[in-house]
Amino acid sequence: MARQRIVVVTPDVVGEKMAGPAIRAWKIAEALAVEHEVRLLSTVECTRSSDFFVTKFVTAKQFAQEMSWADIVIHQGDVTATQPSLIKSNAIKVADLYDPLHIEVIEQNRGRDLTEQTLIWSSTLGSVILQLATSDFFLCASEKQRDFWLGNLAARGRVNPILPGEEGGIDRLLAIVPFGLDPNPPQKQRKVLRGVQPGIDEGDYILLWGGGIYNWFDPLTLIRAVARVAREMPQTRLVFMGATHPNPNVPAMKMAQNARDLSAELGLTDRHVFFLEGWVPFDERGDYLLEADVAVSTHLAHLETDYSFRTRLLDCFWAALPVIATDGDSLSTLITQEGAGCSVPAGNVDLLVAAILKYGKDIDARQRAADASGRLAARFSWSVVLEPLVRFCQDPEPAGDLEFGFTQAKIRSLSRMRSISGHGIFPLGKRSKNFFGLAKQRDWAKIKERTRLHLSPRYLAISRRRRKAERDL
Repeated sequence: MARQRIVVVTPDVVGEKMAGPAIRAWKIAEALAVEHEVRLLSTVECTRSSDFFVTKFVTAKQFAQEMSWADIVIHQGDVTATQPSLIKSNAIKVADLYDPLHIEVIEQNRGRDLTEQTLIWSSTLGSVILQLATSDFFLCASEKQRDFWLGNLAARGRVNPILPGEEGGIDRLLAIVPFGLDPNPPQKQRKVLRGVQPGIDEGDYILLWGGGIYNWFDPLTLIRAVARVAREMPQTRLVFMGATHPNPNVPAMKMAQNARDLSAELGLTDRHVFFLEGWVPFDERGDYLLEADVAVSTHLAHLETDYSFRTRLLDCFWAALPVIATDGDSLSTLITQEGAGCSVPAGNVDLLVAAILKYGKDIDARQRAADASGRLAARFSWSVVLEPLVRFCQDPEPAGDLEFGFTQAKIRSLSRMRSISGHGIFPLGKRSKNFFGLAKQRDWAKIKERTRLHLSPRYLAISRRRRKAERDL
């Protein structure tokens, strides 16, 4: 086995406070550093260091230099679209697709002007298409996601005659690599809620919402349920453990404000419902989990739910917490099957109230669910879930269809689709970077102005000449 030079890159903040993408990138780097030389890069901010691998923030120019060093690049999110040097690199590319962004972004931007929604969605779709067209190996988080991404890959021509036909051939293209857990359960370091947070006492019944409040979640049904439960169990406390995302590029969510407004309207804020400001540091989250009695996660019924993998629920297994969740995603199904808690239909306040009261009053039922939750932790240990990626990096191979010249055809096809996918607004390269910069700044007026310019008869004529030149390559 040759020692590889591996770059893991995330468009998220790597630091004391990290969200899911950065945590996943960190754990991937940590696992691969046992056998390889690894560098973890952030295109946003990096303040966390490791004794086992290099960590750094990179500009686009610095990223291009890293690409000339790397044998393998493992990338997430919109990195393919925002860093053109990745596509040009000869490194073997691994696309981490555990979060279907082109589905998530639809729900994230509900409520915006339709033009704005379409521009954000189309740029995200373009980024996903680039990953599918140019990467050698792909990661997803569940069996259901595997089917979803195989459909996407097949539509992009990546499931083709060059792919090995024998059993396991698809596994050389796409592997299931869920989010993972540390192998050792959390250890209490200090008190953070009981007797520390004003309004939360030692004997209170604590429900913990373990992460941010995003637009595809449904905290409103949960808050209404807590209002009813509190009449019967006045010691009930619901704690939201992540009011402000650490990544400055993640916009404030309308649902987060709606949750605050409803809690205040019902007179629950700082009495039965608590919003922790900021973001809990990654190394301190165990203290919050260990002080909770039950974890809660409620979401809306839509397409994002169907293909999601609620990574926040894994920490509940890590801390042996019973879970009450909305049904519809793969982890809520597992929780119900294994007796680690229960799931309720989306938007059903009555059943949610019943579930919260059940675990609040029946201590034996709560303990049984806690024991089952703890047993699930071993199934999601990082060393277990990352095994397909570790094995690939031990003997990496570029995708056969890309090696045999399918790439040029795909890129030409992608060029013809740019007006649909969002890249018709600005061609790839500097103008594409300008577009993504404007989108992150939410400068919709300038985007609309440039859209009109690039769809003008003069620009369309230039585009036709460019496409003809590409076909003649």
